[in-house]
Amino acid sequence: MKKRDNFNEINITPLTDIFLVLLIIMMVVAPLLDQQGLNLMVPSNVEQQQNQQESKILKITVTDDNTYHVDDQTIAADSLSDYIRSKSQEFKDGVLIQTQENSTHGAVVKVMDAARNAGVTSVSLDEI
Repeated sequence: MKKRDNFNEINITPLTDIFLVLLIIMMVVAPLLDQQGLNLMVPSNVEQQQNQQESKILKITVTDDNTYHVDDQTIAADSLSDYIRSKSQEFKDGVLIQTQENSTHGAVVKVMDAARNAGVTSVSLDEI
């Protein structure tokens, strides 16, 4: 009979592969965790909505086809941040983003990012 040699070593190659994949995932995800959020103001009742209409709030409408409108004027996505920055002195109370039912999340986030880049601190959302 043949005598078997004892196998005393552990193959760590699969373990190393797993750790490298986890390291790559953490390197990709870590920069995304540093982004700061916006303080959103959600209307809680009708009186608050009436007060918002009386105050100086810039109303931006995001339509179903993801176009941006302010007072029946269409704003291009590229010039949204510049437009908000130019109007922020006139509308000091913030930005109200009104969305239609089928507008995408990405289009709304683009308005929120443009407002944040323009220096607006108060952003509200409303569905029309």
